[in-house]
Amino acid sequence: MCVEKTVTNNEESSLMKAVRCCDKQVRVMEVPEPAGDGVLVSVRSAGICGSDLHMVESGFDLQSTLGHEVAGTLADGRAVALEPVSPCGHCDMCTQGDYSLCRLSAAMVHGIGLDGGMAQQILVPERCIVPLPDNVSVSDACLVEPLAVAAHGIRMLSLSPKSRVAIVGAGAVGLAAAAVLTSHVTAVDVAARHDGQKKAAERLGAGLDPEGEYDVVVECAGNSGALAQAARLCKPGGTILLLATYWGGVELPAFEVCMKSLNIQASFMYDRTGLVRDVDVAAQLLASRPELPDILITHRLPLDAAPQAFAIAADRQAGAIKVVLEP
Repeated sequence: MCVEKTVTNNEESSLMKAVRCCDKQVRVMEVPEPAGDGVLVSVRSAGICGSDLHMVESGFDLQSTLGHEVAGTLADGRAVALEPVSPCGHCDMCTQGDYSLCRLSAAMVHGIGLDGGMAQQILVPERCIVPLPDNVSVSDACLVEPLAVAAHGIRMLSLSPKSRVAIVGAGAVGLAAAAVLTSHVTAVDVAARHDGQKKAAERLGAGLDPEGEYDVVVECAGNSGALAQAARLCKPGGTILLLATYWGGVELPAFEVCMKSLNIQASFMYDRTGLVRDVDVAAQLLASRPELPDILITHRLPLDAAPQAFAIAADRQAGAIKVVLEP
């Protein structure tokens, strides 16, 4: 249970506003300003993710501040995005660049196990800092994180410009996948439920209503029906990329997967290949496609309106794609 601290005049300078989950409710609370080792970031934008919605709805007992899609400014005024993970850096997974699979840091994600960025400030290790190209606004740069999720999974695939790719699910991650793919692949079709999602997919350069067979199907909805649809759309020997988060588990369409000899490629968060991080690729994508924020960000609200913002984000039918808090 969250307990809000009573503020006195002498304490005002050491407290800040932050968004936390208390008894399945989103609350804006007064919490101590971050202190200690690391880089202090003044938050300018924090996106609401489907994972945030799930944690609130499921009543996760989190003692930390929410928010893992974050951008802000440093003490010297530089605009940055964040890679919101703090892995150990020493295990075999970390040293080979696969730090999303860190063996030793159980609570390594800011916004889940560590304090996140739905707050006025966040303190992170220096490794989390993502420099932004000059033409990327800090108010839009919270999109770096979901774009990195898509970029990470897609780089695992063997694609060519002539590959046929379908995307099942047109939430923020599905549309982020479309943004990555339509820059490089000619045939990208999106299965979307809501009118706002369909319009966004078309503005990204994707087609709608996948038909026929596809080399790759990217599953972004996170339910059994979507996974069955992905299997139907895959050509024999094709690949299903799992980009969704399967909080409640799913039923695998095992018969069709086996009869078609489909490959299933799972993907989790982001890391690096060689010296290049997925988050840096995402930042460059934002720079090269300046139309993306206008397509993907549908709502912007102040931090104090967090409960309202979460309600808007949960109502996909009303047109919400990415809802952003601006402290």
